[in-house]
Amino acid sequence: MLPTKKTSKSRTRTRRAHHRLKPVNYSLCTKCGQAKLPHAACRNCGYLNPNVTLDLSKDES
Repeated sequence: MLPTKKTSKSRTRTRRAHHRLKPVNYSLCTKCGQAKLPHAACRNCGYLNPNVTLDLSKDES
């Protein structure tokens, strides 16, 4: 069965309005102030929470 009327561009785009990309949510590291993902260790200093800090020393062997 064929559609009886053409679907307009605005109606199609309104229907697809929620298909857009979501922005990445960054938070600031409390130690160094660098942008980082929430619930993840900082790439700059390795700080995660007061109990956990990762050692980010680069060993080249």
